[in-house]
Amino acid sequence: MAEADQIKCNYREVTALLPETLAELRPRVSAEGLRGVIKGLELLCMMGRGAEPPLVYMEEAAAVVDHAGESMLYPVAKAAYQISRSPNAEAIVPFLQTVAAVARRLDEAKLLQGYLDLVQEMVDRTSISIHGSHATMPSPALIPFVQIAPRLLGELNIGGLKRWMAYGIAQHSHHPDHLAEYFRLDTPDSRAVMQRERSGTLLVDVERRLELFQLALWRIEEHVYPYSRMLDERSDPRPYYDDEGIFLPDVHEDLDNGISGLEQYLAALAHMAGHRQWTAPVFADNRSPMQRIAIEAFEDSRVEYLLMRRYPGLRRLFLALHPVPKEGECDEAKSSCVRHRLTMLSRAILDPDHGYRDPDIIAFAQQFHERMAAGETTTADMEMLGIQFMARTRRQSDSLPNVWFKDTQIDYRDDNRNLWQFYELDDDEDFHVEPTELEEAEPDDTLPPRHYPEWDYQTQTYRPDWTSVYETLHPGDDPARIDALLRKHDRLAKQIKRMLDMLKPQNFVRVRYQEEGSELDLDIAIRSLIDYKSGHDPDPRINVSHKHNDRNIAVTILLDLSESLNETVGNSGQTILELEREAVSLLAWAIEQLGDNFAIAGFHSNTRHEVRYYHIKGFGEQWNMDVKSRLAAMGAGWSTRMGAAMRHAGHYLGHQKADKKLLLVVTDGEPSDVDVRDPRHLIEDARMVVHELKQEDIYCYCINLDPRGDEYVADIFGNSYSIIDDIEKLPEKLPKLFLSLTKG
Repeated sequence: MAEADQIKCNYREVTALLPETLAELRPRVSAEGLRGVIKGLELLCMMGRGAEPPLVYMEEAAAVVDHAGESMLYPVAKAAYQISRSPNAEAIVPFLQTVAAVARRLDEAKLLQGYLDLVQEMVDRTSISIHGSHATMPSPALIPFVQIAPRLLGELNIGGLKRWMAYGIAQHSHHPDHLAEYFRLDTPDSRAVMQRERSGTLLVDVERRLELFQLALWRIEEHVYPYSRMLDERSDPRPYYDDEGIFLPDVHEDLDNGISGLEQYLAALAHMAGHRQWTAPVFADNRSPMQRIAIEAFEDSRVEYLLMRRYPGLRRLFLALHPVPKEGECDEAKSSCVRHRLTMLSRAILDPDHGYRDPDIIAFAQQFHERMAAGETTTADMEMLGIQFMARTRRQSDSLPNVWFKDTQIDYRDDNRNLWQFYELDDDEDFHVEPTELEEAEPDDTLPPRHYPEWDYQTQTYRPDWTSVYETLHPGDDPARIDALLRKHDRLAKQIKRMLDMLKPQNFVRVRYQEEGSELDLDIAIRSLIDYKSGHDPDPRINVSHKHNDRNIAVTILLDLSESLNETVGNSGQTILELEREAVSLLAWAIEQLGDNFAIAGFHSNTRHEVRYYHIKGFGEQWNMDVKSRLAAMGAGWSTRMGAAMRHAGHYLGHQKADKKLLLVVTDGEPSDVDVRDPRHLIEDARMVVHELKQEDIYCYCINLDPRGDEYVADIFGNSYSIIDDIEKLPEKLPKLFLSLTKG
C-alpha cells in the first residue's frame, strides 16, 4: 500500500502488520488521520526501544479513534516518545497498553489530552534525581499509575484523578517505596482519597440514557460528550452545543435539595433542546456586553417557559436548580449588581411566588408574561425586552470592577454561543455600525471580540483564547478643549518645535561612487578618464544617485485608562487622567509635525472576559478635529490587563510598513485585574508580550507614572522604560522623551 511504502521504520514486524492496521483504520479516519498514524509509528520506531511499542500502538489505535477521535493518534505516540526521553522507558508499553481503556472511559479528545498531560506531569515530578537537576532514575509511581488509571477513571472524573495524583505526589514524593504503594492503591490514605474524590454521577455512566431522553422528547440525535470543569480553559465552563455534538460536565454531584446528578443532566439537555427549537440567532455587534447578558436572561427564560408549558414536570426541576437571589443583598454602592438583578428577574419570570418587591423586576416580569400570553414570541422580542430592561435599570455602579456573583450562577443553562452571530470583517476593513434603537451612555459600536492567549508563568504554558478584547471607537467631546490645552503649553510647544526642526529629515541625500545613477559625478569621471588614458583600470563608479533620508517610523501610543487615573496629584488639583490628556495632546501634535505615522489607543479591563480597547486615532487618520474630540472625551475606570491590550496593539502595529515600529505604553501602575489573585501573573504575561513583540521587530517602551514602578516595570520592559516621579511634569517630559527615542 502507498502508506506502507512511505513509512520509515526498521522493524520488519511493524511494516508487515501495517497494511492490516491501515485497513482496519481506513473506514474510521480521514487521509489526515492515516498520516497521523504513520507519523506516530515513525516516532515510536525512532525511539530505538524495539518493535513492541509500535506494535502495541497499532493494536490500540482503532479503540483510541473510536472513543477520542483521530486527532489523538499522534499525541498518544508523542506522549510515549516523551516518556522514552526520561529514565522511564519500562513504562512505555504499559502506557500504550492501557491508553485505549482510558480513552474508553473519558470518551472525548480534550479529556484524553488531559490524561496525557497528567502522565507527563507524573514523569516530571516523580522521576528521581541524584546529585543533579536531571532525573537519573525512573519514577517508582509511573507504571502503577498508568496501569491503574482505567480502573480509577471508572470511579473518578479526570479532575478527581488529578487531585488524587497531586495528593500522592505531595505526601509521598520523599519516599519512593511509599509513592509506589500509594499509586497501587495499597495504602489506606490512597484508598481514602479515592473515596473522597469518588462522588456524583459520571456522564459516561448515564450517557446512553441521556441520548435516548433527547431522542424520545425532541427527536434530537446528537452524541453527548463530557468536558472537565477542572481542565476546561473557560473560567465559567457551562454546557454548550455546536456542530460536533452536545457537551456536558463529566460529573454532577447530588444536591442537598434532593436533585440528583442525572436530573441536572436532564435539565441541561432540556434547556438546550428548547434553544434548538425556538431560538433564532441575532446579531451581537451592536450590543454592549450588559445588553447581551440581559437579552440572554430573557431568551433563557422564554425557552424554559415554553418547555414548562409543553412538559409541566420540568417546572419542579427548573425551580429547584434556579438560584434564588436575596433582594437587597447586593450593595450597589460597593458592587456591580447587574448579574444579581438579572437573576432576580429570571427567577421572577419562572416563579409566580417569587416575593420580590422591586418595581422594575415586577414590571418586566409582567411584560414578559403578557407577551407570552398574547401568542407567538420570537428571540427578537426578547432582544428588545433586554435592551429596554438595561436602559430602565442601569446604575452607575454597574461598571464597578467588584461584580456580585452570589446566587447568580445558573449552572444547567448553556453558554448561549448559538444565540449570537457576528458580522465577518477583515482587519483592514473600516467598520460601520448602524445606530441602535435605544442609545445608552456607553458606545455600542463594538466589534466582535478578538481572543488572545495569556501566559501562565507557573505552568510555563499559554492559556489559549483566554482574554476577550472588545475594540470600539472612543466617543467624542468638544475638540476645542484640546486646542485650549495646546495654547496653555504654548511656550513648551515652541521648545519642542525647535527640537523638531533639528530632527526633520532632508528630502534627498547624494550617494557617490555608484555604477548606475541619476547623474554623472564629474570628479570621479575625470579621474577614471585619466586612469584609462594612462593604461590603468578605470573606476566604473562614476555616477551619483539620490535616496530619501525620511524617518520611516510607525508608533502606537497605548494609554492605560484604569480607575486609578482619576486620582488627583500635586497642588494643581488635576487628575492623572487630565495630565495624561495634556501630555498626549502635545505628543500627538509633535509626531504630526514630524510626519511619522502613528495611532493612539486606550484600554482598561473588567476581568479577562472584557478587555476594552478604544481607538482614539488610527494610522490612516490625520490629527484632526475628530481625533481631538475623542481625546477630549477620555475617561478612566476598571482595571489594567496590560498584556491583552499590548497584544491587540501589536496586531495592528505589525501590519504597518515601517523600518521602526514603536509601542509606547503610558501607565500609572502595575498590571492587575479583579479576577486575578496572583499579583505576578499579569506581570509575567506582560513580560512575555514584550518578548513576543520583539520577535516581530516591534520595540516596546513604557512611560510609568508610579513612583514605586521600579519594583515591577523592569521585570516587564527590561531597561526600556522611564519613571516620571513628578506627574505634573508629564506634559513637558513625554514629548521630549519620545523625540529622544526616535532620533536615531
